[in-house]
Amino acid sequence: MQQNRFFILIALLLIGGLWVYGTYIATPKPPHKRPAGATSPGNRRVEKSDADWKKLLTRSQYNITRESGTEWPNSSELTHEPRPGIYSCVCCHSPLFMSGTKFDSHTGWPSFYAPITSNAVYDEPDGNRTEVRCSVCDAHLGHVFNDGPDPTGLRYCMNGVALSFAEGK
Repeated sequence: MQQNRFFILIALLLIGGLWVYGTYIATPKPPHKRPAGATSPGNRRVEKSDADWKKLLTRSQYNITRESGTEWPNSSELTHEPRPGIYSCVCCHSPLFMSGTKFDSHTGWPSFYAPITSNAVYDEPDGNRTEVRCSVCDAHLGHVFNDGPDPTGLRYCMNGVALSFAEGK
């Protein structure tokens, strides 16, 4: 009898936990609002409906860039990409980072110490972290931290799935 109560209690806790988790996941996030005064290179803007982004992006790309998700560490082949080139936003193809600013942060995500131009990305508070977004299309890219190398001391820790790579000089 005691054992049955224990299993019922465990089942109820599990069901309750799944219900809370499902409610959290299913709750739509409010649309992102770009901060006043944010500019992009050439004042270029790309705006699409949610349905259009879903058609354009893979499920993983959509989850990361449009819903502020995070990929698993070391899941992107861009983490250890050694070739010179440019990393661009997977949504709008705006250039974001040059390979010369990439470094191995040993975190499992592609990391850079500076964007390609000062207004290629913008950041905003995200709890205890600082979120990084593409200035052209507002895609969530990752986070920036104050533990990077010289000359900036910053670590732009990006989701590889939010980036595309083009080999070049």
